[in-house]
Amino acid sequence: MQVLLVIGPFLVLGIIIIFIAFSGSPGAAREAYLTRGGRAFAIAVISIYAVFGVVIPAAVIASRGESVGAVGHLRTEQPTTNQEDGKALFIETCKSCHTLAAVNARGVTGPNLDELGGVDYARVRNAIKIGGTGDGRMPPELLTGEDAKLVAQYVAKVAGQ
Repeated sequence: MQVLLVIGPFLVLGIIIIFIAFSGSPGAAREAYLTRGGRAFAIAVISIYAVFGVVIPAAVIASRGESVGAVGHLRTEQPTTNQEDGKALFIETCKSCHTLAAVNARGVTGPNLDELGGVDYARVRNAIKIGGTGDGRMPPELLTGEDAKLVAQYVAKVAGQ
């Protein structure tokens, strides 16, 4: 909605400028507007609205693909089943607190895992076990066993990529 409020006035201004340009002059545009122009005018206006209102948004949506949220080489790399499971567990359990570009996570309380240096499997697994740095901000053993292992492997692979 906020994007529409920012872009909307520019789209309207652009359509007005295109209308004036195709009319030949501001006076001719005013005359065409007041007299409703001919059949060509109606077709031109409908075409402009169709292109700006339907075709361009459809093209943008269609070009998004499956890689939304992926970064760098991760866009083209095919994840393993374990990585998919680790990603799903991270999204379910950790995304609300931590920032991680690979899953488009924008957490507010935990550290940004992309900017945190030295993120490796052992460090992530230990953080899950003791609750971050052990200062009580993150519950200890939020994930255990195989789930903790999968998340630690996933985060170690994608953090900072």
